[in-house]
Amino acid sequence: MSENLIDQSKLIKHEIYDEMKNSYIDYAMSVIVARALPDVRDGLKPVHRRILYGMSQLGTTPDKPYKKSARIVGEVMGKYHPHGDSSIYDAMVKLAQNFSTRYPLVDGHGNFGSIDGDGAAAMRYTEARMSPFSLQMVRDIEKDTVDFMDNFDGEEREPVVLPSRVPNLLINGSNGIAVGMATSIPPHNLGEVIDGCVKMIDDDDCTIEDLMKIIKGPDFPTGAQIMGRKDVREAYMTGRGKIQVRSKCEFEESTRGKMRIVVTEIPFQVNKARLIESMADLVKNKKIEGITAIRDESNREGMRIVIELKKDTNPNVILNRLYKHTALQSSFSIIMLALVNGEPKILNLYEILDEYLKHQKNVMTRRTKFDLNKAEAREHIVEGLLIALDNIDEVIKIIRESYNDARERLMVRFGFSEKQAQAILDMRLARLQGLEREKLQDEQNELLKKIAYYKELLADEHKLMGVVKDELLEIKDRYGDKRRTSFIKDTGEIDEENLINEENVAITFTHLGYIKRMPEDTFKAQKRGGKGIVGLTTRESDFVKDLIMVSTHDTLLFFTDKGKVFKMKAYEIPEASRTAKGTPVINFLNLDSGERVTAVIPMRDYNEDDYLVMATLNGTIKKTPLNQFENIRNNGLIAINLKDDDKLIGVADARGDENIYIVTKMGKAIAFSGDEVRSISRTAAGVRAIMLDEGDEVVSMELDDGSRNVRMFVLTEKGYGKRTALKEYKLQARGGKGVMTYDKNKFEKTGFIVGAALVTTDDELMIINSNGVIIRIRAKEVSTSGRTTQGVKIMKVEDDDRIVSFAKVVDDDEKEDPKGEGSSDQQTLF
Repeated sequence: MSENLIDQSKLIKHEIYDEMKNSYIDYAMSVIVARALPDVRDGLKPVHRRILYGMSQLGTTPDKPYKKSARIVGEVMGKYHPHGDSSIYDAMVKLAQNFSTRYPLVDGHGNFGSIDGDGAAAMRYTEARMSPFSLQMVRDIEKDTVDFMDNFDGEEREPVVLPSRVPNLLINGSNGIAVGMATSIPPHNLGEVIDGCVKMIDDDDCTIEDLMKIIKGPDFPTGAQIMGRKDVREAYMTGRGKIQVRSKCEFEESTRGKMRIVVTEIPFQVNKARLIESMADLVKNKKIEGITAIRDESNREGMRIVIELKKDTNPNVILNRLYKHTALQSSFSIIMLALVNGEPKILNLYEILDEYLKHQKNVMTRRTKFDLNKAEAREHIVEGLLIALDNIDEVIKIIRESYNDARERLMVRFGFSEKQAQAILDMRLARLQGLEREKLQDEQNELLKKIAYYKELLADEHKLMGVVKDELLEIKDRYGDKRRTSFIKDTGEIDEENLINEENVAITFTHLGYIKRMPEDTFKAQKRGGKGIVGLTTRESDFVKDLIMVSTHDTLLFFTDKGKVFKMKAYEIPEASRTAKGTPVINFLNLDSGERVTAVIPMRDYNEDDYLVMATLNGTIKKTPLNQFENIRNNGLIAINLKDDDKLIGVADARGDENIYIVTKMGKAIAFSGDEVRSISRTAAGVRAIMLDEGDEVVSMELDDGSRNVRMFVLTEKGYGKRTALKEYKLQARGGKGVMTYDKNKFEKTGFIVGAALVTTDDELMIINSNGVIIRIRAKEVSTSGRTTQGVKIMKVEDDDRIVSFAKVVDDDEKEDPKGEGSSDQQTLF
């Protein structure tokens, strides 16, 4: 029944696809043209233009008292911008903030927010008026210099664009997000931009290259430093680019000899409070070590953020890490998008100034025509007054004798125009009688000169633009200031390695994943059989798993039991005292739940002919070119594809022709040539290295190229060890069962094999038990014995204790411990 009530003749059938398309296009164009993008001529969006025009119409000029912001917002919203008071007030606040607008267009009185992100007070509390500089935006608007249009309800008129006697789009910049496009124009120095305009006016052959010699680059209200000019040049040439902006920092030495970093300028649009908070979080999470305190000492005199450093901390390293991890160094995207004749266009530097100068030429032409018409109209009146003065008696007689036709009689008698006759009639009789011909003649002569001058300007474009040039230079002299943003050489990302002293260090890694860095000489060499020194005190459920001796400049590759690899520099691992337990490695590596690091190898140089050889718990081996590990992401790379029940247990750097030695927990060993393992891709699974008995597993993989006189060192859980000549390990085919490398009948006494390593007589070994006790011995002090023997007691182990790991010390120059064999001097690492 309801269908019958519908007048079918009034229904319009339309596809919803077409309706949505047309409606969205209308909406998009409305946002682009009437909301989000600035006009290239005055650099203003509609809301800013309406605020400035509304304030000028309200009379809130710099020479007048402040008016309540709510009064101004109400005026603008009621007459020109019916889109909500908050949007108008927020826009007005930005125009008043000297850290948001390079040359503020609003003079705010009261709380207008801060660089810490504090919002402005409510509009009922604050007051505002036009800034002196903003008068240049509306200057000459009363002289018909721009077009006007009806406002939203047709009751008022508003300007389509402001005269903008300054190149506002460049000097104050603009930011806006439209539909499908965005603009991001940085602010510039007024003097430089005006000099660029003058160059274009004087030189018809001026190029963008010439402009870039004058306009050095953006000039942010917060100062800071732009890194290099290459990116700025690209943005000026194409209209798009990205520049790096770095805070201005200084080093100061405190009275106690400690260094501090003082930040005096930060990048544009960076929230100072959030910046300090982010730095504090990095210190709290131990991602940056060496900072003791961060204070904000900013005041009316300027910005001052003080970062106190620990003694002997390299301030360059800390500052570079702050640049890397905080907004202390930020990027600023440049998209010079503006409306040209109502259409959005990407403009380069030359095109922006060219469009502005076209606007100024139009403004100056219209102003000159307005002044010309005004001068001609006045000269016309003065000419009539001079005729009337010469015939004053007759003029008075005609006026007195007329009834209501005096104007017509004067026009007939003296040939006056209607305006001339009306001007004579509008004057008081007393003034007419007192007119002085000399003053009128002087005024006429002056008017005739002006008329000739205005006509000359209109006839000669160069003279017209010369006036534009002169007035721009006057504005520069009045409002120009020094550049705030400086330039520094862009050396790329600072290489922290160059700021770190190269030295040998010991890196300890525990079963629960705690890692730390210490000087290598923390421990002294001891004689065989000593009780060792307490190297680390760990949590009850934790024990030391690995001890790696490297240089601070070495790169560490972290291999996990799940077959993934991560990369870090040794100096990036925080240095800690012997009493500290270290930092969880999960703070540095993006490990999955339950994933653990099982192998860490130091690497300095990546050679094209190098390989990584990997062995797994179940006896699989794999060889992969090292160059496949050059680019390791933060979330790691797959190093080897593993089966569900397998784990990665060993990794070594190789050239590919070394002999490979595999040792298992139950005393089996196999030796085969590296040539038997072909090179495969990074994600492949590998091939069989040794055939394992039930319950057995691989504990060590070693490589030997035959260039050194090495022996196989084997260590058991109960502290027994030995050295065996390599000639006892005959090369076999890969994948066999191997030979015995230990007396399996002694396992009840000695415990299973913990690991094996190829050592020379010059090598030193660090051995660690599960209670954290470390002993450092020389390899030559371990006696040489046969392949199937038990070996000798190397380290005393209690009944509830066991050996968990050992490592070689490379290139150590330490002398033997003066306390001698059996020294029990104790030190703590964790």
